[in-house]
Amino acid sequence: MITFFNYQAPPDLLKGRRILVTGAGRGIGAAAALAYAAQGAEVLLLGRALSNLQSTAEAVSAAGYRRPQCLEHDLLSATAADCQALAARIGGHLDGVLHNASLIGPRLPIAQLPEAEFTEVMQVNVNGTFLLTQALLPLLHRAPADASLIFTSSSVGRQGRAEWGAYAVSKFATEGLMQTLADELVGSRVRANSINPGGTRTDMRAKAYPNEDPTRNPEPWQIMPVYLYLMGPDSAALNGQALNARA
Repeated sequence: MITFFNYQAPPDLLKGRRILVTGAGRGIGAAAALAYAAQGAEVLLLGRALSNLQSTAEAVSAAGYRRPQCLEHDLLSATAADCQALAARIGGHLDGVLHNASLIGPRLPIAQLPEAEFTEVMQVNVNGTFLLTQALLPLLHRAPADASLIFTSSSVGRQGRAEWGAYAVSKFATEGLMQTLADELVGSRVRANSINPGGTRTDMRAKAYPNEDPTRNPEPWQIMPVYLYLMGPDSAALNGQALNARA
């Protein structure tokens, strides 16, 4: 796998670019929104909890950057029509999309995994992400230069692991969606890649590993180099690749 953990983003890497971040209310999504805004991007925040999105928007604004637009959208219940309506609301073009929103689900063996829990994880991590991608692709194709579509993967989406059930299956599907789409995008100015953030100090990580010392893992802002690299023009030739955020 490729890593760009030490990538140094040049000033104003994303100046003039319009970027949508899903799951932007906390954790990695919030850190990415701030990192993109700091590099000059107009950022759109998407998530199911408007209050969390507004907190991220306040943090970006307080840091002296352009206040992001907040878009309330729940991937768990969103239909194709909902996603198309969202795309129409956004309008214009997008230069990038970071698919960060995910559900982790229960850590159980496959034999004990409730159907409802499996279905919810797949709906958010795969079905909802697919529908949103489909709706936003025309906006990405209207980007004046290159456009980047980033999917969030996981180590358990590249090598299955016991008791990661629905989440692992969903991330294998995410990699498949990314690779298939990337092949279809060959010859266009839009590219699709994935990032495995690795263990990061987030609420999701704490839920998955309740007994782990969180200080062993980097904070979200510390893994932003690869997120900046893939979203900026330096990665315009990279398509269909699985990257790691940590060395």
